[in-house]
Amino acid sequence: MDVTIAIDAMGGDHGTHVTIPAAVKYLRKNPNDTIVLVGLPDAIETELRAIKASTGPHLRIHAASEVVGMDESPQLVLRNKKDSSMRVAINLVKNGEASACVSAGNTGALMATARYVLKMLPGIDRPAIASFLPTVKGQICMLDLGANVDCNAEHLLQFALMGTALVSAIEHKDNPTVGLLNIGSEDIKGNEVVKQAAELLQQSDLNFYGNVEGNDIFKGVTDVVVCDGFVGNVSIKTTEGLAQMLRGFLREEFSRNIFTKLAGLIAMPVIKAFRSRVDHRRYNGASLLGLKGIVLKSHGSADTFAFLCAIERAAEEARGGMLHHISEHIEKWHHTNQQKAAKIS
Repeated sequence: MDVTIAIDAMGGDHGTHVTIPAAVKYLRKNPNDTIVLVGLPDAIETELRAIKASTGPHLRIHAASEVVGMDESPQLVLRNKKDSSMRVAINLVKNGEASACVSAGNTGALMATARYVLKMLPGIDRPAIASFLPTVKGQICMLDLGANVDCNAEHLLQFALMGTALVSAIEHKDNPTVGLLNIGSEDIKGNEVVKQAAELLQQSDLNFYGNVEGNDIFKGVTDVVVCDGFVGNVSIKTTEGLAQMLRGFLREEFSRNIFTKLAGLIAMPVIKAFRSRVDHRRYNGASLLGLKGIVLKSHGSADTFAFLCAIERAAEEARGGMLHHISEHIEKWHHTNQQKAAKIS
């Protein structure tokens, strides 16, 4: 299945200097797909000339006259920047001209604009930010990572349904396992919202593993980990900080003296393999789930390799029929609830 990806070419800390080289590299690997570069035409054409690339049937420019700043208010962006590269790219998804949209721009503005333009899928109350993380067994999908600070039990159930659908679409697993992030594995642990969510998950048709703790995430105990946006955002940023600290420690130890530098040279193949295995750039691209369209948020500071990974993730979701999977899971859940209600009455 060939897909068309709309790229917010102006978004992120580096703008066209990252988004356009990444798009060109993607097309070299996937020549049958199509990329639409959305943004200021002059800036896009200048970058294409700089990297000796040109437009064609599979690489098009779609003009937008405005750019969303990384620190702009989402409300003001929504109200005043209707021709921003971000909004125009999302509009292409809404109109069916693109299968997915990728942006490294302002997270709040992207979420607000995507929700306003695309609307929510039936049965989903709130969008959630989901991303994949490396584990000893492969990777795990975790959500919500910051879209919803306060959630009720029903929201957490919806996150589980969407996370399951995402894993099914990306990894082609029929029945992914779901874990509920908690302060202990016992049923009596956690606040009332988490306890109620556990009950709902147990009653659902999902493959609910039970409660998982923070140290279970990277063990790959489950395929999906569900939590509210406050806990998820703190967890992911703690993880990023730890990874940066460990890389710094490793660099310091190998550069301590001539002997450790020699040891570093000998161990270089192992170090490179380790860096590749835990490279956060490979997991760049957080999905805004629950919308009537596929939208991915790249890190604002992403380099070309990281942004390329986000484009590839968007294409995987489109090819895997992620929206269909989510709708299917939601419909199944509501049908089960209706059956239970009918039996009670």
